[in-house]
Amino acid sequence: MERQVTREPGLLLEVDDLHVRLRRGDREIRAVRGLTYRVSVGRTLAIVGESGSGKTVSCRAVMGLLPPTAVVTGSARLEGKELLGLPDAEMREHLGADLAMVFQDPVRSLNPTMRIGAQITEAIQEHLPLSRGEAGRRAVELLERVRIPLAGRRFHEYPHQLSGGMRQRVMIAIALACHPRLLIADEATTALDVTTQAQIMELLLELQRELGMALVFISHDLSLAASYADEVMVMYAGRAVERAPTRTLFAQVRMPYTRALLEAIPRLDRPAHSLLPVVPGQPPDPSAQHVGCSFAERCPNVRPACRETAPPLEQHEPDHFWACWNPCQVGWAG
Repeated sequence: MERQVTREPGLLLEVDDLHVRLRRGDREIRAVRGLTYRVSVGRTLAIVGESGSGKTVSCRAVMGLLPPTAVVTGSARLEGKELLGLPDAEMREHLGADLAMVFQDPVRSLNPTMRIGAQITEAIQEHLPLSRGEAGRRAVELLERVRIPLAGRRFHEYPHQLSGGMRQRVMIAIALACHPRLLIADEATTALDVTTQAQIMELLLELQRELGMALVFISHDLSLAASYADEVMVMYAGRAVERAPTRTLFAQVRMPYTRALLEAIPRLDRPAHSLLPVVPGQPPDPSAQHVGCSFAERCPNVRPACRETAPPLEQHEPDHFWACWNPCQVGWAG
């Protein structure tokens, strides 16, 4: 199948005005509202925000992994080829070969009744014309690549025989089985201890450099974004509310919601046993109609205009976009 070539060199994924509506009983939930972003080859984009902000739903929409009842509009182009609305059979040709995802919980993602090796070779043989033996050897090589010790033995073991960090590495091996050009990591380190979390992120970046992939990682943790991403996009209530290169965003944070997330990062200079700052209130009901800024009820910078009209996401400084009528004027001191 011939791929369309995008006009901008290096640009891999283009998402424009993405909207996702989901049905829950008699309620319609606007999970994603007008999301636009770009991902280039070899670059890392972090999508951050609280639970329910639309991070995971937006990426699953791009990969065609939402239920049939979901209504998805807008555009998502991979090297110029539209992904939204592709027939299932054609979309399956791209999943694994071009797009792959590492899910949050390997315990639920791995089949407990299948050996590790069988789950990796299944992914390999779906896309590559390899025999069972060749696929098995490739699977062992993948386990070694993601730094699983005694890979030949682990190949024959079941998921419950591995630690949480090793199970997550198996998920990465499955995702990389066919050398995808875009890898999405959905809260891939959330359930891991800090040391293992750092190891997994370093592994992902090393594999990205080695394979020339683009990487999108979804997280609620801005400290991870600060350490590993080239660009950060902050989401709130289904929308992008701030987007910038990582250094710019952390030095010149403008959106009050982004600042609140930064303030919640644990710091060594805080008094022992003190409570972390939290964002007051709750995110808005995604099934309700919003007038004005969705963050207005929780925002310390709120003004009358904030309750009247929703601010658009616009570029106010070079490569720095934010959606706020009354932005922060002083950078974050963390």
